Amino acid sequence: MIQKSPFITTLFLVVMLCYGQNISAQNNSNKTIDSLTAVLSLEKNQEKKLEILNNIVAIAFQSDLNLAKTYARKGVQLSEEFNNKNWQPKFYEMQGRMHANLLELDSASINFDKALKGYTDIDDKKGQATTYFKMGWVHKRQGNIEDALKVDLEALKLMESIDDKLGIAGAYNRISEDLTKQGRHEEAYEYALKTIALCKENNLEVELAYAYTAAGDTQIAMGNSEASFDFYNEALTLAKSLGFSIYDVLNFSNNRANALKRMGNYTEAKTAYEQALTKAESVNYGNAIYVIRANLGEINLLLGHYEDALKYQLQTVATQESEGDASNLTEGYHHLSSIYEKLKNYPLALEFQKKALVMRDSTAKMASDKTMSELMTRFETEKKDQTINAQNMQIAQQERTQILYITIGAILIFSLLGMILSFKNIRKKRQALQVLNAELDTKNKQNELLLKEIHHRVKNNLEMVKSLIALQSAQMEDSATKDAMIASQNRVQSMGIIHQKLYQGTNLGSIEMKDYFLNLSEGILDSFNAENKVKIECAMEQLELDVDTAVPIGLIVNELLTNAIKYAFPNTETGKISIQLEQKTNDILHLKVTDNGIGKVLGLAPKGTGFGSQLIQLLTHQLNGTMQEDGEDGTSVSFQFKHQKAA
Repeated sequence: MIQKSPFITTLFLVVMLCYGQNISAQNNSNKTIDSLTAVLSLEKNQEKKLEILNNIVAIAFQSDLNLAKTYARKGVQLSEEFNNKNWQPKFYEMQGRMHANLLELDSASINFDKALKGYTDIDDKKGQATTYFKMGWVHKRQGNIEDALKVDLEALKLMESIDDKLGIAGAYNRISEDLTKQGRHEEAYEYALKTIALCKENNLEVELAYAYTAAGDTQIAMGNSEASFDFYNEALTLAKSLGFSIYDVLNFSNNRANALKRMGNYTEAKTAYEQALTKAESVNYGNAIYVIRANLGEINLLLGHYEDALKYQLQTVATQESEGDASNLTEGYHHLSSIYEKLKNYPLALEFQKKALVMRDSTAKMASDKTMSELMTRFETEKKDQTINAQNMQIAQQERTQILYITIGAILIFSLLGMILSFKNIRKKRQALQVLNAELDTKNKQNELLLKEIHHRVKNNLEMVKSLIALQSAQMEDSATKDAMIASQNRVQSMGIIHQKLYQGTNLGSIEMKDYFLNLSEGILDSFNAENKVKIECAMEQLELDVDTAVPIGLIVNELLTNAIKYAFPNTETGKISIQLEQKTNDILHLKVTDNGIGKVLGLAPKGTGFGSQLIQLLTHQLNGTMQEDGEDGTSVSFQFKHQKAA
């Protein structure tokens, strides 16, 4: 019998206690969210509705990322509907954060770009900085360390400009992490210690936990395992005492287990990893699941449990390849090569060793190190130059002031004479011009307001039609009729979204299709309750089309998405749908919608009434287009449209 050490027993009791507390906290959170949702449905004031949604997202983030994402998306929709410029970027930032934690990096980047633009439009420097922080996290996950450092330095400048101590500490932490990833451990450690001192001086306990983590990262990179364990332990203890979310506690627990592994305490580290993985899977924390599986692959390799190591490492490499995690893929291939070698599968060991070498060469960091050094040097030089320039400007200003006092009298005299002579003539011309400009502005505003009001009323009327169809379908018992009614709702919704984009946007004559497809996809997934079953991606650049082209294309995509969700993934199968729209030439549009579902079975009659297929054919003919369908390995439908730009 294996005797358990006191440390393992204590760790097990602590984890179980935290688990029970987390379940209780989650139940309390659910009750609070239910209460706030009830208040939200009754609240009439727009500002208060947005504040309530903000609180719901913050509470849901502690235990359920998908639920938090759902409410953040509702916040985006309401803030756009209310045209609230202050809340719009906040909810985009929240939604991007949920996507990032769920490793949906493309969606996260789209939302962060929108948040940054919104914050910039209202000159919210702190909002810009916090968004830069999150963009940097995505860059690091994608292996773009240089881009991460650039945005982290931009965030530091913004935080320093408003003297936000907490924000400055956060920027120091992130720069320390960037330098650690580049192997510049001494510089990274200096930034981490500077962050710890700043946090203690200003009583910034939350950021202090992350500062301890940054210091631990530098020490573990330099081989000081015991020092890294002390820092990680401080971070974990502080996080628990401050009531951090389960996601943060899992991250800190994983770091602490990493230090145990480096210290040679493999069995204790393995136990800690397994307990953390169980908890991460229970709350569906994708980022932690991915990281902990990688660590379990390595620790089982070190313990000689090669079959278990292979299982975890294959899962890890699959995630790294699918998410494009170039920064960690070299190590993943190397571990797989070592495991296959231990299992005496030498052909696969050689194959993955070659992959590791190719990946290492493709991500070689010599040029990157030089660029990173230039970035840091430029940043420090800019700060010194700013100080020197300020002093030189002050001296020059004093000299110019003396000359200015001498000449200002003469200038005023000549100016006054000229003003007296020309004032009457200029005044008459200005008054006439002001009257003309006012008339033109009034007419332009009236026309623009009229167009927006028309689109707004059309959108409201379509919403009313959709609601009437929904009420009618709720009373129907026949499933086929009910499906037809839902399809009609989605068709009305696809047109309603276009009119909503027109009256909310600045260009009343065109629609940005990628953003439109994202909104359309979310609405269709909601209507079929398929958010956790099907993932829809827009593999395309931004593209604006006129209304006459956007409406039929939107209806075509609506029909294809509806068919794919209903028939491509039967039973409980999950899948992926991709939408691609691009302008091949000046007058040719290419649309392609693919899914990885079951495809079409030869000899099997089509499902449904066939109305959707007829509608697609009519709309394709309307756009002078052709359609091609491929039913192997899922379903792929391609279109070529002759696009004549509006005059």
